[in-house]
Amino acid sequence: MKKKKLLSLALTLAMSASMLAGCGADANDLPDDSGNTGNTGSNTGSENTGSNTGSNTGSNTGSENTGSNTGSEVTPEPAKELVYANGTVLRMATGYNSAKTGLFFDAEVAGEGITLADGKTYQAGDLKPTWVEVQNLLNVAFENKYQGNSATKEFQYWQEQLDQVDIVSGNTTGLSEAGVAGQLINLADYLDYMPNFKAYLDDNTIVRLSITGDTKTGAIYVAPYFDGVNDIERMPLMRTDWVEKLLNGAGDFTADASNNLKAAVYNPYMPTSGKVEVDVVKADGSAVEKVTKDYDAAGNIVKKMNDALAAGTVTGVDAVNMLRDYIDTAYNGYYGENRANLFIGQNAAWDADELVALLRCVVANPQTLNGTDEVQGLFSREDANNQRRVDMFRFAGTLFGVRGLESRQDYLYLGSDGKLHDARQEEATYEALERMNALVQEGLVSTSFVNMEEVKTDTMLANDAGFMHYDYNQTQTVYNATKLQEGEKYMAVMVPVARWYDGTDANGVYMRFTESWRSVKTDAWAISKAGVEGNQDKLNAALKLLDFAYSERGQILMSYGPDAFIKTNADGSYVTFNFNGKQMPVIADATYAELWDKASGNYTNYARQYLGSTLAFAKSQAFEYQCTHEVGKEGAGYISTAIGLGTIKHPELAVTDNAWYTSIPTVLPNTKAENDLIAGYTELSASGKFSSAKGGVNMLVDIIASGYAGDGTSSRAETVNTLTNTWNGSAYLQLKQIAWDKLVAYYESITK
Repeated sequence: MKKKKLLSLALTLAMSASMLAGCGADANDLPDDSGNTGNTGSNTGSENTGSNTGSNTGSNTGSENTGSNTGSEVTPEPAKELVYANGTVLRMATGYNSAKTGLFFDAEVAGEGITLADGKTYQAGDLKPTWVEVQNLLNVAFENKYQGNSATKEFQYWQEQLDQVDIVSGNTTGLSEAGVAGQLINLADYLDYMPNFKAYLDDNTIVRLSITGDTKTGAIYVAPYFDGVNDIERMPLMRTDWVEKLLNGAGDFTADASNNLKAAVYNPYMPTSGKVEVDVVKADGSAVEKVTKDYDAAGNIVKKMNDALAAGTVTGVDAVNMLRDYIDTAYNGYYGENRANLFIGQNAAWDADELVALLRCVVANPQTLNGTDEVQGLFSREDANNQRRVDMFRFAGTLFGVRGLESRQDYLYLGSDGKLHDARQEEATYEALERMNALVQEGLVSTSFVNMEEVKTDTMLANDAGFMHYDYNQTQTVYNATKLQEGEKYMAVMVPVARWYDGTDANGVYMRFTESWRSVKTDAWAISKAGVEGNQDKLNAALKLLDFAYSERGQILMSYGPDAFIKTNADGSYVTFNFNGKQMPVIADATYAELWDKASGNYTNYARQYLGSTLAFAKSQAFEYQCTHEVGKEGAGYISTAIGLGTIKHPELAVTDNAWYTSIPTVLPNTKAENDLIAGYTELSASGKFSSAKGGVNMLVDIIASGYAGDGTSSRAETVNTLTNTWNGSAYLQLKQIAWDKLVAYYESITK
């Protein structure tokens, strides 16, 4: 795929480079509503678990290094100087969604006083360590104005009294509207004073376009937040020990007892005859090779099982032996006796039909897998929580080659025709959901998901009750240490092969593609014009703070916290490890122990609540990698290698020649009037039928769980018609297309 060479599209700043595995926010750390009012779709993730997306094809577990201190700031190109009085006070209405995750300790976290790994004791109302360091480095003073709200609600609280604050957090859409209305400082006017911020935007095309608030002037009103950037986000996760138990070994599978398969409802997605050739990574991770799915020789496994079910009873033992024979024949012995590697190996090549066959085997063999009469197949992290249930339709998009179900904005994606498309208004989406509903009818999806029961991942794993879900790697694989027993393994596995219509072949292309790709998030910080107006010290200090956050040292500080939490050599330089080809700091032993003691190994919770880092700006993955369980590193390492070798494709944070591969900007520059119109299309909104909030309702999830509900949604075609016409989908898409066209014109004007 060619890219326009008008701007640097490398997008590989070391501090925001992708990593093997991250430590995302636990569900308890997330608000009921993400506050993302500019995004009513599936982009609500707030965790970092991505694989290494660079050229590094190893497991990225390099040894420690005693080299120079990587925290020293790289001198940027000469820039105009920002001068302000020492001790200039900045009134900060900034934080991350709750009082626990602000710049200052609250009583819940600090209690009667809390001593951290730096040896210091902090009280409620004290600045957190990261911000003490920022204050000292920049010679400013911070005053706490944060109300402890989500970004959207925080800005709404201050919008009519912006003279009371200097820097405020908010939703990018709302901030940009306020900027156009003259309430916020246009950062584009000061880029010559902000060399680090300018360099970051120059290197990140889609980031620049995502935060352009006015395409006529190129105005930028926000400093964006990256909870990881340019790497994979969610991954399929499996009990890999179960796959091995069922599929590996010589001879037939045997068991004293098994259940019978339910009547077939799911029908083949992949071909039933012919051959399909796909690229895989060699088992040793060294290179790419091709494998062939030979349907002429083996048939389609789903069709074979369905035919057998139509003829009579199929036991769990029968199903496993059918799948074993299919793997041996379809792949001409490629996997040998390690047939599980079709699903769990570095050289995995599984597709949706093969997964359905495996799920049938799993659900029909609980006696072998957990010693009971029942086991669940697919589940979500929290089967009663809509915020997590939506991962089921995201996974459907990955399984069945449907774009827009894991978009960075609403359900939008760019087609190869260069036009915006809305997955909610396309029949392919509902065909995929119907396939998922077929799995529900066959009992291959957890009953707790269907019935919205309070069952979570930790329970599924601790009780050997569930097989697989689609989620963030670190927060889920950490249960290998806390919920699983010796010999049990819950691991990320390869992205599936599916037929994707990227415009290069009218019949589609069988390949691996993930839409779960990180870009700029919808929360950001901005400078209040009324707050700094008439006070050059305040303006310059605020600009300096935002610029510093994008410097190399600033990015380390905003991810790791101060040097006291980092392992150092005798000369004060950082102990480092090889992370994505760059030496990055190793966290101090006391820090590692503390994050497990205080946050159960969840880096993001620990960093936000105790260090005050990862609240905004460019968050590095290097710290997070160090608290990922070894099983998490292993599975994500396979995915990392596949991405590095090009066998997993993904959206690009760039304007590409084939628009299908261009990541949709997180925010489009619609005017306030246009956004008001869009907000009026209530059925399409987060408060309507497409919520991704904890207490919300999402129609796509409901179709998976229980089929069409009627009221204009009784069939695939009727649903599309209702969305497009009755629910104003056509008007919505037209308004988004207008904004995209303006953005393209602006992009072309600055790259001539």
